[in-house]
Amino acid sequence: MQTVETLNEGLKRAYTLKITAKDIEARVDGELKKVAPQIRMPGFRPGKVPANLVRKMHGPALEQQALETAVQEGVQQLLAEKQLRPAMQPSVELDEGFEPGKDAEVKVSLEVLPEVPPADIENLKLERLTVPVEDSEIDETLKRIASGNKQFEAAAKPTYKAKQGDLVVIDFVGKVDGVEFEGGKGEGVSLELGSGQFIPGFEDQLIGAKANDEKTVNVTFPENYGAENLAGKAATFDVTVTEVRTPKDTALDDDFAKQLGLDGIDKLKELVKGQLEQEHNGLTRTHMKRKLLDQLAASHDFEVPPSMVDAEFNQIWAQLEHEASHEADPEKARAEMEADREDYRRIAERRVRLGLLLSEIGTKNGVEITAAEMNRLIAQAAQQYRPEDRDRFVQYIRNEPMAAAQLRAPLFEDKVVDFLFGKAAVTDRTVTRAEIEAEIEADEDGHVHGPGCGHDHHDHDHAPAKPKAKKAAAKKPAAQSEGAAAAVEAEAPAAEAPAKPKRAPAKKAAPATETAVSEAAAEAAPAKPARKKKAAAE
Repeated sequence: MQTVETLNEGLKRAYTLKITAKDIEARVDGELKKVAPQIRMPGFRPGKVPANLVRKMHGPALEQQALETAVQEGVQQLLAEKQLRPAMQPSVELDEGFEPGKDAEVKVSLEVLPEVPPADIENLKLERLTVPVEDSEIDETLKRIASGNKQFEAAAKPTYKAKQGDLVVIDFVGKVDGVEFEGGKGEGVSLELGSGQFIPGFEDQLIGAKANDEKTVNVTFPENYGAENLAGKAATFDVTVTEVRTPKDTALDDDFAKQLGLDGIDKLKELVKGQLEQEHNGLTRTHMKRKLLDQLAASHDFEVPPSMVDAEFNQIWAQLEHEASHEADPEKARAEMEADREDYRRIAERRVRLGLLLSEIGTKNGVEITAAEMNRLIAQAAQQYRPEDRDRFVQYIRNEPMAAAQLRAPLFEDKVVDFLFGKAAVTDRTVTRAEIEAEIEADEDGHVHGPGCGHDHHDHDHAPAKPKAKKAAAKKPAAQSEGAAAAVEAEAPAAEAPAKPKRAPAKKAAPATETAVSEAAAEAAPAKPARKKKAAAE
């Protein structure tokens, strides 16, 4: 094989490989010898079919296979001889004028990983904000858990009129243009007024209803409703209120805890405290990691492969497009995105640079993912797929180094970050939860973080600022109890949840670095379409 370098500019490389017809022919002959004994043809004993007939029958397929194998081996040989570390999968193109029996010219182009300068990790200084769990926070969380497990009792009088927070039991039939539609009928459905469980306007029209009342509810399905045949349509629901129930006071005692499947109130408090400690530790880590990455980004600047930046930017943009499609005004949301396009590209470049830097730091300091850890990652990821696809996914990860690198990247990065925490001079400061959230919020207001912040790679990528109202929800005190409530539910027996949709394994290109840079139709007619939690830049 002959190799000629045609481009060496910055991180870009290009080569022309010449694979001789003689090499291809030798490979075809080798394949013929392998397959000839297996060929069956009328008039010949098994394995005795003449080579010229075998070639006539299977020659084109064998030539194609031989060419593909030669190209693959040629590219691997090129990477090894030139000691090239590709940033992404190399582009390989066979000359359009190639004809069987002639030499093959192959153009290979790629971007290589840069030489990352030695990282300055000896002078890192970090502040660790620690948050003790206050009794008042436990009490507030318990109240929210109780609120989420409300008990209702029949209204004292048949003439009682339902109000916000009450529960009504209803039968309903939905119609569009006077015609019933599929999924628009229900019997004995319990609905807490004000819960937002049904589409906007539905619950409001049942306030003031009494047991045995019949009402016609007029609503318009949202434009982004999950069922396309109903999206944006006006509808009526013939509703019969069969019962009105009022909430009972919930005593936070052993009986309440036992309703959750626990031994008593002390066990419930223990679980809540443990979960709150986890949440506080998560806030502490998020704050420290952001400050660490800020220091690294400020002190390291080097060229990064444009192809990796493009791949990361495309991932960010796809996430933003998805979220914009669920906004009340998608076009306005997309216009805001477009105005900030260059800022998002800057985020992508920062992410790639930090990914390469963390990879280099981890490699040079012996940070690695053990075989046991990798097996655990594969097993966890395989659970996302249908049972019949899991073995195929496992084999794919085993056979594709880049896919494996992408899978282990988040854990590798966490281990590098922990290593750097250990190298840094750390001072501790005790703060309240409100104070650490204010610190994180101030950081967001000053820089504002990119998509995936808080649960994605790098935890700290600065994005264009968005209106404060859009991120206020995440800071409400009520949000603090979600994790604790989930922990209680995990500990206690629970009803079986709907199965998570499974995906078939799909091949996915990933950067060739250890820290590969990164992450419903409603059938019950009145139900509001589910939306995923917002994860874009805020």
